Amino acid sequence: MGREAADGRARASETEPSEDSVDRHIARWTGKVPFDVPTEAVITRIQLLAKHVSHGKERALAETGLQAFEFETMHRLASRGAPWRAPSAELAAELLLSPAGMTGRLDTLEKSGLVRRVRAAADRRRVDVELTEEGHRRWTEAMRWRGIAEAEMIEPLHDADRAALAALLKRMLLAVETR
Repeated sequence: MGREAADGRARASETEPSEDSVDRHIARWTGKVPFDVPTEAVITRIQLLAKHVSHGKERALAETGLQAFEFETMHRLASRGAPWRAPSAELAAELLLSPAGMTGRLDTLEKSGLVRRVRAAADRRRVDVELTEEGHRRWTEAMRWRGIAEAEMIEPLHDADRAALAALLKRMLLAVETR
């Protein structure tokens, strides 16, 4: 590690509080219930960070005037690339919605000018859904706000710390996903 990075970390540690809410939580519960302190510290911090991520997403939606269901639907469409289109039945399956639930959602999004329904050229019985330019613009703006919130959360970590944390979390997630 270079001297500048070491100096930056030393200055940061001098100004950062040494105790967080999880330290206080552990102190409050120590001796009252049996638990493994390192496990409790990791899991509780993950839970609290997840709440902060959720608040960042809520802030992004508030900044763009979108509701969560609108964003999620547009997000699925945007992930396909231009022209940001998918069959409505496929979209409903991804979003775990019934056909009636998908119809209601699309009605709302279409009235707002965020998506449009298009008959599939190859099969006129199939209805595709695509983002409008306005829908894509609003989705992009929400993604920008989400990016700001995420960058603020991870900002205290240096690149090597971020990579190490990502690797550790991946190892934990793989263990859970492969059980």
